[in-house]
Amino acid sequence: MSHRSSFLARLLGLTALCIVSACGDTNGPADNFDRQAMLRNYADNLIRPAYADLQTQADAMLAAVESFNSDPSSLTLGRLQTAWGGAYVVWQYANAYNFGPAGEEGLRKGLIEEIGTFPASELKIENAITAGAWNVQDFNRDARGFLAIEYLIFGKNQTFDEVIQAFIQNSNRRAYLAALAENLRERVAEITTAWNGTYRDEFVENDGTDVGSSTSALYNEFVRSYESIKNFKLGLPLGKRPGQTQAEPHLVEAYYSGTSLAALKLHFSAIENIWHGRAKNGSDGIGFREYLENVEGGPALIADTDTQLAALKAALAAVPTAPSLSEQIAAGNHPELDALYVEFSKMTRFFKSDMSSLLGIAITFSSGDGD
Repeated sequence: MSHRSSFLARLLGLTALCIVSACGDTNGPADNFDRQAMLRNYADNLIRPAYADLQTQADAMLAAVESFNSDPSSLTLGRLQTAWGGAYVVWQYANAYNFGPAGEEGLRKGLIEEIGTFPASELKIENAITAGAWNVQDFNRDARGFLAIEYLIFGKNQTFDEVIQAFIQNSNRRAYLAALAENLRERVAEITTAWNGTYRDEFVENDGTDVGSSTSALYNEFVRSYESIKNFKLGLPLGKRPGQTQAEPHLVEAYYSGTSLAALKLHFSAIENIWHGRAKNGSDGIGFREYLENVEGGPALIADTDTQLAALKAALAAVPTAPSLSEQIAAGNHPELDALYVEFSKMTRFFKSDMSSLLGIAITFSSGDGD
């Protein structure tokens, strides 16, 4: 079994453990709804636990990097790949909360851009290593974060031993890997600390529906995160984005580890949890679904959304788990993936335009495709 195949088997095991279940106005719709109770549920049962898990895994990944760098071997590389996989699993449950402490600040973009940008730029990464100079605060976000680390520790068309030898023979490669892991850990730690401090109460108390409210910030990032699955994790490699003329399978997420489909499934599971207000352990709370129950026309939208969710999950289940997502796209005949993209596109109406209209919350981001 190849090192990529054995890693994928380990990640699938982690995935099984993580999935338990399958500009408005403050006086707008559902004004009698207890938004503070909803925001409290999101803060305490979804967002803070997601960042706490990510902090734990980012710490473990940094420790694995340090262990590997001090003794590059099959054992330490295997442990590092496993640690990366564990961190990337929990990242799928945190990557929809790019506001507040995780939002943009000055030249720094939101957390999703800073540590989750893909595809990684092989050229920028290799040039930085060759020069022995890098800046983890610059605009080269495709040369740092989870996917840059993935490229370094899995390699491109390299054997396990070839990856190890590349690090043994180049101290800059080891230093760059350490810098990326430390930067990722520090960024996550800042956000986790903020959510465990005063920001949690600020988030709960800011319970209007105007552009600056917590409900608006959460809703917009929920929709944007959903669209990132459709547009970038699936649409981009399938060649469905504006300006593309053909499929580009190398543009999948998590290309080098071959875990793109597993990551997509986890991300969608996290999105569904936000819709329900459901914690990762399966406990259900007050979420957007309950919010809509208190709005005229909301029950009908809930029914339509649940129907489409079922269709989407059926389409997702129909996609073969092997070969990898990039290999399926490269094969050129992928009706299951095309059907899945159609179902994702259908859901956009319910999560975005219809839900925004009923709740009186403005869409404040642009997906760039007119959806």
